[in-house]
Amino acid sequence: MISSTLRFLSAAGTAVVLSVAARAAEPAMIAKARARLGPESAIEAVKSVHYVGTLVTTDPVDPTKQTRAAIDIVFQKNDQQRIRATSDKMIETTALDGYDAWQRKQDAADQTKWQQTLLGAEQIKRLRANTWETLAFFRGLEARGGRIEDRGATTVDGVACQKIAFIHAPNIVFHRYFDQATGRLVLTETEAGGTLREQGEILAAGLRFPKSILTTNKLPNGQVQAVTINIEKVTVNEVFPASFFGVPGLATRK
Repeated sequence: MISSTLRFLSAAGTAVVLSVAARAAEPAMIAKARARLGPESAIEAVKSVHYVGTLVTTDPVDPTKQTRAAIDIVFQKNDQQRIRATSDKMIETTALDGYDAWQRKQDAADQTKWQQTLLGAEQIKRLRANTWETLAFFRGLEARGGRIEDRGATTVDGVACQKIAFIHAPNIVFHRYFDQATGRLVLTETEAGGTLREQGEILAAGLRFPKSILTTNKLPNGQVQAVTINIEKVTVNEVFPASFFGVPGLATRK
């Protein structure tokens, strides 16, 4: 028992040392970016974030054509995510529960018509990375086996920025560009060429969250798909049961 306790204390001490070393090596911009979002006490207290709003998808061929859906997005520690988009024709739900993920498409007019799919390993890795990016507020990726790299100064939209790479895996990388003067996140790029821009702000639980998020993604045919999430409400630290994220039974109709 004593030897087991000593091994535990030794491991815990090593973890603390590694954490301090990682913090010391952290790019200075991380602290500035977090400070802009809110006080450290509020950031550290976040366990879940719940967004409610509208999803606007633009036709890549004809930008004047748009489709809309109500959207409900939940991220919860640890590694839980659920996104539900409801349009006139379809209800589409995508969820992550640790190392399981699934997608369910249901006819909005006829609940007996639905299709459910378990997502593959690569999709799960990306959902886990996305969940971490939302809830970690730029700090602690090393503890998950990733790393954060300062890629130097650059200019985006006429703003002097610092480029920071959040590397979850060779094929899952978020390049974030922060305003050098304020720490504001100006632009996010993915390794696949997608972009994300946050606009406006909503205050919730003492923290700043975006009012809208504009994303662009390159389609296999070379066209660019633009999607905007207009956020109407942000709630912090609701508690969602495991069943909210878990894979529904195939007999489930709702």
